[in-house]
Amino acid sequence: MAVVHPENLPATSSPPDSNPAAWHPTDNQRIDIHQHLWPGELIEALRVRRGAPRLDGWTLILDGEPPYDVRPADHDPDRRRAHKDGRIVLGLSSPLGIEDLPADKGAPLLQAWHQGVTRLAGRFEAWASVSHAEPDLDALRDRLAAGFVGLQISAVQLATPGTLERTAAILRVCEAAGKPVFVHPGPVAGPVAGPGSSRVAGRTGAGAETERLPSWWAAVVDYPSQLQAAWWSWQAIGRQLLPDLRICFAAGAGLGPVHHERFLARGGRPLVSDPGVFVDTSSYSRQGLDSLIRVLGIDPIVIGSDRPYGEPAVPDLGDAAAFALRHTNPLRLLEGTRT
Repeated sequence: MAVVHPENLPATSSPPDSNPAAWHPTDNQRIDIHQHLWPGELIEALRVRRGAPRLDGWTLILDGEPPYDVRPADHDPDRRRAHKDGRIVLGLSSPLGIEDLPADKGAPLLQAWHQGVTRLAGRFEAWASVSHAEPDLDALRDRLAAGFVGLQISAVQLATPGTLERTAAILRVCEAAGKPVFVHPGPVAGPVAGPGSSRVAGRTGAGAETERLPSWWAAVVDYPSQLQAAWWSWQAIGRQLLPDLRICFAAGAGLGPVHHERFLARGGRPLVSDPGVFVDTSSYSRQGLDSLIRVLGIDPIVIGSDRPYGEPAVPDLGDAAAFALRHTNPLRLLEGTRT
């Protein structure tokens, strides 16, 4: 697909009027669809656990990643609202693996998440979450009706066309409610290999069981891989299963769209523009965004900062593009509107 240059933006991404000074979204117009903040209820629920995921003071313990020292200020609502991000949508950190716990173990954590972000309503919006083992679809319907913007789901639940098909019943609840789905990296499997290293998973050969991986390995290798798999599962059967669902993939879908030429070369079909499919900008800047825009155009791309782990992308693409990325496009994702 050809690049959509900012000066040639289609009507769906046009600024609201012809005054160039109005093309920059104001603080209130900006929308960041991807941030993380743990409300006090969730922090306390993680601290009372004996097994992963748990908090030991402010040290996060997971099965598949090395211990992580959490900065308390990162989860202070007042400090977060000091950023001029406009509408902020919070999501449960899916790599914690809360949604993947046995239903009885995960229920107190999910309840703490939903109670906590509901208490923060008016200052923040939030994605709902469900147990992957035993999803409570009635509770999801109620939360969507009560104001949650949509559902965040782990990319692991869309890892293949078959897993996507098995997850479709959850996604249909969002489709019926007219609410979007946000696909986020999920937990990393396998034991922690040692201090300052990540886990070993799916590796074979001499020394595989004792291999030590850098602490950044999960975020740089595993998360994008999960998102790429979810992107291609969606390309395979997603729209046939869920014709009206709006869906957004974090971190540019792991740059999965950039591989469309290989897909086409290996027997695939040309990538077709789909107004209901979006990708967010988290962890990517000039080079990543340029690649995505060359493939997808600008309409499907939304600002997702991944705070406190990242900052909002600030692409140097002109005022009209800035308005599209920060306001028009995320508004279409969240509300289905076109202006």
